[in-house]
Amino acid sequence: MLEQKVAFVAYSSRDPAVASIILEGVRRANAVAAQPIRYEPWVFNDIPGNPLISPILAKIEEAPFVVADISYLNLNVIYEVGFTVGRGKRAFLIRHAETAGDKSVAKEAGIFDTLGYHEYATAEDIRNRLTSHVDETSLPFNLTLDRKAPVYLIEPPTRTAAATMVVSRVKKAGYRYRSFMPTEDTRLAAADAVRQVAASAGVVLLLQQPDVEGADVHNVRALFVAGLAHGMNKPTLILSPAGYEAPLDIRDAVRTYRFPDDIVERVADYCPGINDHLQQADPAPIETGGLLQSMSIGDPTAENEMTTLSQYFLKTSQYDRALRGDVNLVVGRKGSGKTALFIRVRDKIRMDKRNIVVDLKPEGYQLLKLKDDILSYLTEGARQHLITAFWEYLILLEVTYKLLEKDRNTYKFNHEINELYLELDAAYRVDNFSAEGDFSERLLTLSQRISEQYSARYGRDDARKLTTQQVTELLYTHDLRKLRDRVSRYLEKKESVWVLFDNLDKGWSTQGVDVIDAIALRCLIDAGRKVEREMQRAGHLFRCIVFVRNDVYEHLMANSADYGKEMRATLDWTDPDMLREMLRLRLVSGLDGKAAEVSFEQIWPTICTSHYHGEESSTFIIDRSLMRPRNVLKIFNHARGFASNFNRARISEGDIEKGMRAYSQDLLIELDRELGDVLPSAKDLLYHFIDAPSVLDTAALHNIVREAGIEQEVAEGVVDFLLYYGVLGVRTENSDLFIFNVAYDLKALKIRAKRGGADTLYLINPAFGPALGLKEFKQEVVDLDEPALPL
Repeated sequence: MLEQKVAFVAYSSRDPAVASIILEGVRRANAVAAQPIRYEPWVFNDIPGNPLISPILAKIEEAPFVVADISYLNLNVIYEVGFTVGRGKRAFLIRHAETAGDKSVAKEAGIFDTLGYHEYATAEDIRNRLTSHVDETSLPFNLTLDRKAPVYLIEPPTRTAAATMVVSRVKKAGYRYRSFMPTEDTRLAAADAVRQVAASAGVVLLLQQPDVEGADVHNVRALFVAGLAHGMNKPTLILSPAGYEAPLDIRDAVRTYRFPDDIVERVADYCPGINDHLQQADPAPIETGGLLQSMSIGDPTAENEMTTLSQYFLKTSQYDRALRGDVNLVVGRKGSGKTALFIRVRDKIRMDKRNIVVDLKPEGYQLLKLKDDILSYLTEGARQHLITAFWEYLILLEVTYKLLEKDRNTYKFNHEINELYLELDAAYRVDNFSAEGDFSERLLTLSQRISEQYSARYGRDDARKLTTQQVTELLYTHDLRKLRDRVSRYLEKKESVWVLFDNLDKGWSTQGVDVIDAIALRCLIDAGRKVEREMQRAGHLFRCIVFVRNDVYEHLMANSADYGKEMRATLDWTDPDMLREMLRLRLVSGLDGKAAEVSFEQIWPTICTSHYHGEESSTFIIDRSLMRPRNVLKIFNHARGFASNFNRARISEGDIEKGMRAYSQDLLIELDRELGDVLPSAKDLLYHFIDAPSVLDTAALHNIVREAGIEQEVAEGVVDFLLYYGVLGVRTENSDLFIFNVAYDLKALKIRAKRGGADTLYLINPAFGPALGLKEFKQEVVDLDEPALPL
């Protein structure tokens, strides 16, 4: 008689009723005669005097697969699911169909619907499923390290001083990093997490206290990734604030911090482990499902592909204009490729060592103290005066920092700049000014210093006016005229200076962007132009370019007196063939030989079914991307992830269908936040379209808007927003039109809608169909809860 294998069963004990159903189902499964598998619930491993995690991980090591219930997202169970996958084993997920539990958290976290799970109602359902065949095939992954960016981070939804310190210390240690950023990707796909951890020589996680907004979702992601990292034996740093009660499974691995200096020490202790891991040779590549599984198409988030973007970047006219210095503003919708263009412009200019490139990413949260402690108490004129001077000062300081950093190791041996360098260094390093850390730390320190000085001098009086002299005393610790003069003299030995700003629209308040945020953006643009003109008058080639979201710029700057005067490059994608070419470049980038000669028509059928429900498959994907490159990549990666789950050589129709459902949920959460950024009253509006028809007349549309609590006087503006973002389109006699079908001209859609009056028909973009449960989509979507769906 063959010895029975033992499969471990993990679940939360939070709901005794659900726990009893699981236990009874396991008991019944084990009672079936001649069963090749025996199931062992976690309670059997609670050995007195032994840490709980020790026997559990041992059981996972021995088990052919692990069964885990995700009705409630117990952090220990989530860690064990990640550990199972990291050990190259199958995690078979189950969920109680009639219990809401943590379904909303799971939906927002994004891990579990991209893995798939089996739903049950009774103990007999569990018994029947566990006694049926359970495919033990695990999720394949490649352990070849990304040696150019070896560290992977899971960033919290709200950037804090602690998170800034972690990133700064990792960078200071000389390691580039990749990260999951909730501000960019609203949900974490399991397949992406596995790929990222597998390629890492180090994983850094920052847990958050339960009372912090978004902590429940963030900690679920962090514990899943922690399990993956430990399962793959990756050096892992898990940080938590003092007082946080870490889950039992990772309690011994967590390192606490109380002050910023604690983080410096924790990261310093951790970094040698990364270096040791990098000394290991890459394992032999694992045979996968062929080209589809082995190809790398980069990352939907450009920040994570800095080292590879040059291999497949699609050069556009906007890129050429920015590279020539013909623009001082690059605008584009979220996911349109602004950061990718930022990276390529920066790297291209850097290739000439005579050029100075100052790439700055001032995230909104770093200015919060300045905003809360100073700007909210000033008159509008005083705000503009202060914040413009702040940006000018910051630009000058960062150009100085970059000049000193670039020549730090060479000025002693270069008689042409030796004396100039020492003079510039002396003007830069003054009392009461910290030049340490990376840009994020320096900006945060500068912002805090100014806030503290303002509070000490002026208190909290509203509507205060500041004179030029008061602004000077408040802001500057340097002799600005001397510093500017010495920078100008030093630049005579350089070819050109480029100051590139990105990320200002990240980290803004979840309550939306207010008038002070608009002033900060307006003043940054003005300050950049002013410094540029001053340096050009001194004979220097100096360019300052700001990269910002188009919707934020359009809606916040429309009432500005200078609106429309900037030299702008707008990243609006209207041609599906351009998106297809963007995808082709990524698909062929890893192929041997002359990749440029491989056409899309040649490569696509080898990795994906040619049609989906009678529609050419790439067209189907592009039509639901809202014409944004990032969304094209997301849909493809989701579909490929499901194909990988089955170890298929090509993406099937079913994989596209399941991938669309996961992407649709991503899009719903992301667009709802995007709308809320510029129109706080529209927060959660999209969720009121749940179960609606996909085509709405004017009355039905306004009923939904009214149901969402939108006041009548702003209802028309809200509909304009929905049209602008591509959520809604307009049906005409000849065609269905969305914003990207009319060259992003909102007036063209509004006039067509006005012509129809009460009879106008509005379309909900089909990309939202699966997530919103639009009536026409309910029968088309494959249920991810089907029992046959493996990891």
